[in-house]
Amino acid sequence: MAHRNTKNELDLREEILRLIRAPQYRPLDKNEIADLLGYSASHRRPVRLALRKLEQEGEIARIRRNRFVLPDAADLVTGTLSVHEAGYAFLTNEKPGHADLFIAAENTGTAMHGDRVVARISRPAELSRGRRPRAEGRVIRILARGQIEIVGTLQHTRNFFYVVPDDPHLVHNIYVPARTLDGRAANRGDKVVVRFEQWESRHVNPEGKIIEILGPRTAPGIDIMSIIRKYHLPLEFPRAVLQEADWIPEEITAEMLSEREDLRSGFIVTIDPDDARDFDDAIHVEELVNGGWRLGVHIADVAEYVRPRSALDREALRRGNSVYLPDRVIPMLPERLSNGVCSLNADVDRLTRSVFIQFDKNGRVRNSRFASTVIRSAKRLTYKQAYAILKAPARDELARRLHTAWKLAALLRRKRFADGALDLDMPEVKVVVDKKGNPIRFERVENDESHQLIEEFMLAANEAVARELKNRGIPTIYRVHENPDSEKLTEFREFVLSHGIRVGDLTHRSEVQRLLESIRGSAEEHPLKIGLLKSLKRARYATTPLGHYGLAKANYAHFTSPIRRYADLTVHRALLNRRGSDKNGASLARLSSASEHISTTERNAAEAEMDAVKMKKLDFFEAQIKARNPQIFDAVIIDVRNYGLLIELPEMLLTGLVHVSTLTDDFYVFSAAQRQFIGRQTRRRFGVGNRIRVHVARVDQFKRQIDFAIVDLRPAHKRTRRRRAS
Repeated sequence: MAHRNTKNELDLREEILRLIRAPQYRPLDKNEIADLLGYSASHRRPVRLALRKLEQEGEIARIRRNRFVLPDAADLVTGTLSVHEAGYAFLTNEKPGHADLFIAAENTGTAMHGDRVVARISRPAELSRGRRPRAEGRVIRILARGQIEIVGTLQHTRNFFYVVPDDPHLVHNIYVPARTLDGRAANRGDKVVVRFEQWESRHVNPEGKIIEILGPRTAPGIDIMSIIRKYHLPLEFPRAVLQEADWIPEEITAEMLSEREDLRSGFIVTIDPDDARDFDDAIHVEELVNGGWRLGVHIADVAEYVRPRSALDREALRRGNSVYLPDRVIPMLPERLSNGVCSLNADVDRLTRSVFIQFDKNGRVRNSRFASTVIRSAKRLTYKQAYAILKAPARDELARRLHTAWKLAALLRRKRFADGALDLDMPEVKVVVDKKGNPIRFERVENDESHQLIEEFMLAANEAVARELKNRGIPTIYRVHENPDSEKLTEFREFVLSHGIRVGDLTHRSEVQRLLESIRGSAEEHPLKIGLLKSLKRARYATTPLGHYGLAKANYAHFTSPIRRYADLTVHRALLNRRGSDKNGASLARLSSASEHISTTERNAAEAEMDAVKMKKLDFFEAQIKARNPQIFDAVIIDVRNYGLLIELPEMLLTGLVHVSTLTDDFYVFSAAQRQFIGRQTRRRFGVGNRIRVHVARVDQFKRQIDFAIVDLRPAHKRTRRRRAS
């Protein structure tokens, strides 16, 4: 047959899918498929590559004798494996409307957490033995390993060395050979990086090789370095990137200002965290005589300095975003830009892209305008300073302007929730470390009026830009949050009901809003919000404006943080693209690839940041135990199980366990119906919502768990038999 070399990749993929979907199709291997498509033996590589990619994406599946079929035809599911610490796993079904697949520990084979696998359905949902009907499966093929390099702690027995992975989802220890590397010996307790090599049978442990010795686990800086290696975060910028950054002038030239609106005389301010090092957004607000408002949002014009396909641009795309760890920032752009020429520091001229939005007195958008501008920030405020100003009477120009800004922000916030937005804001905890990286205290960051003011203006600017680009038909990257699956919401509803909270049909947005309102300020608020977030789809980047479920917005994009997010830089370039051509932007294919990549880097960064904070919390409490001087903390009981009390320390947003064996003042009986422990003699009760005082009792660094004990428990009677309730 003649070779057809004019077919592009997308056409070839579609032709393969049409062939396999045909009613008369019988399972064929790659060579037979190539023959049918007209590819000769010497020109089959495009077919092999297309088949491999389709298999990776789960569009087709490979069965016995390497023949290809549609997954549904063979009861096969392709996806990424999520392994629980207990060993069992779930395989996320990527097809809309299809439930996840449960995989028992013995059926995971040699697959590990994060691996992309193919599983065969072994028991349909209607025959499920679990409390919740769920299809069960068995892993039959590993398509790609999720992790090749694994960070862990070196341990040894008399006969061999092994590494305990830091990630509790990696439930198997990894055997390693000799403990030397480049003449340096690794000692027991050292943090090391292992390259995974092989795992042929589930009945023996996987094997690997130490490729980097980080140092003793307790040495200063090793904990954060292990996070950096675990999540493959880049520490150094390539030389070409730094050289390109050095060529950028620090001063603004007359040529740069020639076509920009001059806003340097305006009263423009920035509001950021106390320790912020880069400032990429500034605001000003005016109240109009007719009762309306004019909002100006001014964003650092990073696109002026970082040009498409430059070394700076390629590195920024590779990183995707900045990463904020307790003791450092790993920036997307070199410091010369992120903290220098692009940062909107006070009293210096800076190039910006501005969004001007006019609202009527009810907060409805009348018109929007976009411009290249130059500003000079009049004041750099911290959130704490802005909050103090908002809580006091306005006595000077700065205070009057800030109070005016809050009037508009409060109006926009009320309108947003009236339109269906969900209050998914979660408090954050900032870790304060000393010069050696040791945690010394934790500060809870609340979403107060100062944060809400900036949040509402950034949301308004992001929405205005997305709407503008969509209306002009200019390709760009949108921030999307798709509607949740009804099955996930049904499962979450059962979880809510188990907490004794009445709730209706959560597929209705109004009912989700009502639930969030009803739990505000309660003991269950934090765990239930986390449960809700897990039930919703993850926000991501895409080239199609699919809307944002959580914000209740049809059009949304990220525009306001180009110093720390590549998505925003891409949107800036699109906004400059007046005619919808590809002159200043990228092709749709490149944008699509970039959106997938930065969605991945964003998730990786978020997990690294949470992991680092959790590690510092563990270190903090472990140090207290070693010092034998544990602090006393206020805690609230968020759940009661037959083995103990699940508690949360609100000021640290930390969950832990008070084991029933530590309740030594009485014999406590577990009441599942009341979700309480009840003292047999004292009738003392421990239930959800009760506030208690605790101190740390035990820290398990490997399982990443903290146990607490209640302070000042008094025995009911000196002869009370102390034993664990069954």
